[in-house]
Amino acid sequence: MIRGLFIGRFQPPHWGHVWAIREILKEVDELIVIIGSAQFNYIPKDPFSAGERIWMLREGLREAGVDLSRVIMVPIPNIENNVEWFGHVKSYVPPFQVAYTGNPFVAMLLREAGIEVRQQPMFDREKYNSTRIRELIIKGDPTWEELVPKSVARIIKEINGIERLRIITLGEAAPHEW
Repeated sequence: MIRGLFIGRFQPPHWGHVWAIREILKEVDELIVIIGSAQFNYIPKDPFSAGERIWMLREGLREAGVDLSRVIMVPIPNIENNVEWFGHVKSYVPPFQVAYTGNPFVAMLLREAGIEVRQQPMFDREKYNSTRIRELIIKGDPTWEELVPKSVARIIKEINGIERLRIITLGEAAPHEW
């Protein structure tokens, strides 16, 4: 059995994440999805809690027909010491043989720990980008909803994520509340 590892912040999860996970599952039997920066929430770069991100990603994967019995989601808080980072990650997850990342620094740390690293599949990174999606939400541009699964958009609305993003980023309420 081959178990892979995929790391992301998923702020919010989008179609690029879902498609990457679906492609990785063609190469591995199980996939551990790390919800990184788990301790951060309600800040502009990390507006959603770890629990909200797990919920969104799970529903997005379900919407895309991904077999959730093959996916293990683990929230992991960051640590400051990069030399100790791999041991920190290892203490949270089951054993794995290969890791997928598009981050050169994370790839370096994993390779130094003796882990096989593969480039994660990328799908139109300019379009499917969580930073861009957050910016569109803040601007009130409804096209952000096309970039995420319908279930993710529904959850963001349900948790008042649009208003949250505007308040924590701009310090003001959403325009519909003026």
